[in-house]
Amino acid sequence: MKRNPRSSVEDRWHRADGSPSKAFGRGRRWRARYVDECGREHARGFARKVDAQAWLNEVTAAQVTGTYVDPKQGSVTFDQFYREWSQRQVWVAGTMAAMDLAARSTTFGDVPLIDLRPSHVEAWVKAMHDKGLQPSTIRTRFGNVRAALRAAERDRLLPRDPAAHIKLPRVPRRDTTMRIPTPNEVGRLMAACTGHLRVLRAFIAVCAFAGLRLGEVCGLRVGDIDFLRGEITVERQSQRGEIRPPKYGSSRTVYIPAGLVEELAEHVRLFCPGDDPDRWLWSNAKGPWTADVVEPRFARLREKVGVECRLHDLRHFHASGLIAAGCDVVTVQRAMGHKDATTTLNTYSHLWPKAEDRTRKAAEAMLAESTADALRTNEDANHSDLG
Repeated sequence: MKRNPRSSVEDRWHRADGSPSKAFGRGRRWRARYVDECGREHARGFARKVDAQAWLNEVTAAQVTGTYVDPKQGSVTFDQFYREWSQRQVWVAGTMAAMDLAARSTTFGDVPLIDLRPSHVEAWVKAMHDKGLQPSTIRTRFGNVRAALRAAERDRLLPRDPAAHIKLPRVPRRDTTMRIPTPNEVGRLMAACTGHLRVLRAFIAVCAFAGLRLGEVCGLRVGDIDFLRGEITVERQSQRGEIRPPKYGSSRTVYIPAGLVEELAEHVRLFCPGDDPDRWLWSNAKGPWTADVVEPRFARLREKVGVECRLHDLRHFHASGLIAAGCDVVTVQRAMGHKDATTTLNTYSHLWPKAEDRTRKAAEAMLAESTADALRTNEDANHSDLG
């Protein structure tokens, strides 16, 4: 028997012997068929032969270029794919929560992947913008969803990534949006920690003089403080009622000044005395503090002092102090627990001296040295004349 070709366009109105046959659907005389790489046959009916051939040419081109998608597999919606794909990922709880939040926010969850177009992604980005989400938030959610779309593309459920070349809202430059408290403001915040707000004094000190993230401070145990060596071991964070590893797995040792050691020792004496090294430095009946516990207290303190400052701004205060003291990028990266040096530069590059500043400082030093040498030469000459 002669083997059928892998693709063809057939007249369904007549059989091979010339007798009539049932049309391939009403008004669809021409049947285009092809066999995919897995040996499965696919067919579609058309009213005109030219349309059937055009569709078959498109499928053939997709097979050649590697963008072919099985119509049955491509009928899976984005939501269906994400639920199945996300369960295979090795994510920490925080990453899972962020990815789920981004996936739920999409406006194309019920669209089959094979039908997904850049216009769907653009409409979703516009919807987030219209809701008033910050550009940085939109970019984060976009990046999370695009990771799923790229996975679908690798699995050949998408012919191509529909999120490529999508224009996103511009994120304002760090140097125009970052709020760094002054030393005076930090001192006033600590001094105002009296009465029921006294428990915040050491918390603010750790944020400002150790640079820990909010969740990392909440997750500190007494045993994490080495009072003799002046060190804090960061190996967990308290987030949304659960204990997790630090962001980006940034477990680290932070070296702290003697004054902060004294603040922490006084805090332990007042608020968490005892011998158990695993007791939390800040806790309530539900366990260690989380952001929803500390931030309302800090808001009352901020209002009391009259300082416009967030707790995260105290972390910027610490980083700016390290940079002003001449610390290099890698030192600041390790102290802040950043994923890599690029993150540090993207966040704080505007705080490091610029090339023109270094040039000006070097030229000023040369000028001062040259002037001093000339002055000494003139003085020596004057003494010789007098002699």
